[in-house]
Amino acid sequence: MKLLYQLFGEGKDLSVIQMCDRAIIIYFIALLMLRISGRRTFGKKTAFDNTIVFILGAVLSRAVVGASDFIPTVASCLVLVLLHRGLAWLNIRSQSIRHILEGKSIRLYHNNHLEKENLNKSLIGEDELKGDLRMKANIGSLDDADEVYMETSGEVSVITKK
Repeated sequence: MKLLYQLFGEGKDLSVIQMCDRAIIIYFIALLMLRISGRRTFGKKTAFDNTIVFILGAVLSRAVVGASDFIPTVASCLVLVLLHRGLAWLNIRSQSIRHILEGKSIRLYHNNHLEKENLNKSLIGEDELKGDLRMKANIGSLDDADEVYMETSGEVSVITKK
């Protein structure tokens, strides 16, 4: 027990070495928790998935600096990761849950018509949209697009005309 105290300290009065020891342990705990939360956490890049990353970073950092007790902090993060995994499971099984957690894709352009209300809802300007067309679909104008959407990740997707 004394060895653990020497290595990891207790409370906010930690030495540099103790904080580094804690950081090493938290690194592996965070890695394990992100593996538990699933690959979609980094692949989908939706607000739903990014939330767990931000929260884990904020909460686990408290264990590194001694602002919160180590074991309860790690336990609360495990609960959050399991909650995220459970919601992700529900997300793939229920469209209504998916819409609550992730939102819906928003059509920005269709039938040679720019949907300005949806552009405003998406907080994207026409020039920005045209830039996305060039970067994502390698097309120079809306005339070459059949449909354009703002996806739940915030990315613009383009269906080009044939």
